[in-house]
Amino acid sequence: MNSVFFLVLRRMRAPLIVLIVIYAVSVLGLTLAPGVDANGQPAPPLSFFHAFYFVSYTATTIGFGEIPTAFSDAQRLWVTICIYLTVIGWSYSILTLLALFQDKGFQNTLVAGRFARRVRNIRESFHLICGCGETGSLVCHAMDRLGRKFVIVEKDELRVQELDLEDFKTDTPTLAADARQPATLVLAGLRHPKCRAVLALTDDEETNLAVSIATRLLNPDIPVLARARSPLVAANMASFGTDHIIDPFERFAEYLALGVAAPERFRLIEILTGLPGADLPGPHRPPAGHWIVCGYGRFGRAVVRHLAPAGIGIAVIDPEPPEPDGLNTVRGLGTDAATLVAAGIREAVGIVAGSDNDVNNLSIAVTANELNPRLFVVTRQNQAANAALFDAFRSDFNMVPSRIVAQECLAILTTPLLTRFLGLVRGWDEDRCRDLAGQLQDLDGGRVPEIWGVRLNAGEAPAAHRALMAETGIRLGDLLRDNAAREDRLPILPLLLERGGEALPMPSGAESLAPGDHLLLAGHSGIRRRLDLTLQNANVLDYAVRGREGRGGWIWQKLFPGGAAR
Repeated sequence: MNSVFFLVLRRMRAPLIVLIVIYAVSVLGLTLAPGVDANGQPAPPLSFFHAFYFVSYTATTIGFGEIPTAFSDAQRLWVTICIYLTVIGWSYSILTLLALFQDKGFQNTLVAGRFARRVRNIRESFHLICGCGETGSLVCHAMDRLGRKFVIVEKDELRVQELDLEDFKTDTPTLAADARQPATLVLAGLRHPKCRAVLALTDDEETNLAVSIATRLLNPDIPVLARARSPLVAANMASFGTDHIIDPFERFAEYLALGVAAPERFRLIEILTGLPGADLPGPHRPPAGHWIVCGYGRFGRAVVRHLAPAGIGIAVIDPEPPEPDGLNTVRGLGTDAATLVAAGIREAVGIVAGSDNDVNNLSIAVTANELNPRLFVVTRQNQAANAALFDAFRSDFNMVPSRIVAQECLAILTTPLLTRFLGLVRGWDEDRCRDLAGQLQDLDGGRVPEIWGVRLNAGEAPAAHRALMAETGIRLGDLLRDNAAREDRLPILPLLLERGGEALPMPSGAESLAPGDHLLLAGHSGIRRRLDLTLQNANVLDYAVRGREGRGGWIWQKLFPGGAAR
């Protein structure tokens, strides 16, 4: 606020001096010009007070007439000159003030001031999101649906204006600024006591690196999630202790290889890490056999590196193919039939259209599908604006980097316990993964269920924590009873119970609970709110667990000390 005030004073210095001089000269002239009395006889000039009073209401165009008496001709001549002088002075001041309001620097100062006040007034936990392009937008909308608060720093001013029109449920402070500047991050709440994590999700790797370094130096206690593509930048981030480095190319290649080796396990992981509320993705079962990879950039290399250990034969098509090194390489783009035939499209079971050009990727996919209709087609979609084209083609597996990064960020931030559960899932057999995936698919009517964690402590579940401290024997199944009709059970699936560092996957309803237990649950958002009511309200908990309806009001308890119903 001080910067705005001093900026106004600095820009308005000349107009204010001009106005002061004009007023001073006008007042001085009226104290020197002789007047007349009611009889037309000469009279003394106006006093300084009356002169200042007259100039004040005349220069501001209010006008009360000639007071205290009618003016002489000399006074009227001087007043005429003063009127034109003050009009010029006020016009100059108003035009300067309008120019100041239109000045970009002044507008940015006002916006930054309002943004800083909104961030300082935040009283709940929030996440700082740097970059709100395709990836950041997915993360923001998912967090908004989950009721999580966040602050956005985005370099593109046009994108910030678009964000102002977004229908976010939460009040979201947004600033158009360069996240590489440490001062910007501090202004956005990096050192705020309620800041819980920083997400570096811009399309510029150098910016993500700068955000990671600044966070580690300015507030090392909060985690950093950064997007990286090149190994060099990822290594640099790791050297500064960045908590989570997400490479969408490596992650997708890992998933594709997992889909070939263990399709049911991959399907389960895909549901667990999906965006809550989105349509369930179709099952992906990449076949084993001969594969063709079109494009040998960072994405193509990652795919080859993960598929090769599975014993899959790979042919690479690229304008500048690598040295053979055991690979069948063909020079070209893969958009023409001759190149695909040379790479063995007739015998192939799958193809990866993985260049950095969406049009070329679609051309590769269409041509390959015409030559071999039984082909498993994997496409890489680089721009969200081309989603309609890729949806119309309907490839077997569409790789969208922004969605992969968003899913992993949400899994890490919203449900830290999910990371441990995923580690356990990777050791399961296919039948167990298939059974759990089927249960998850039935939870939310064809949509990705919400996965959340709850700790049975005084902060997150006060009623349950007090009950567990006072007695033992509360079972998980009783806790998940419907608090409107306890004969029914809430459609919530317990995935993991963590106690004292030990993890119990898929706990049964007969499992006894203890204070401090950490539960990982799956369901939809409406059911989650109903469970929260059970965990936080002692009367609701008593009904769900014991079948008793307590009269919980203080007056009711005084009137009826027996307190039980039903």
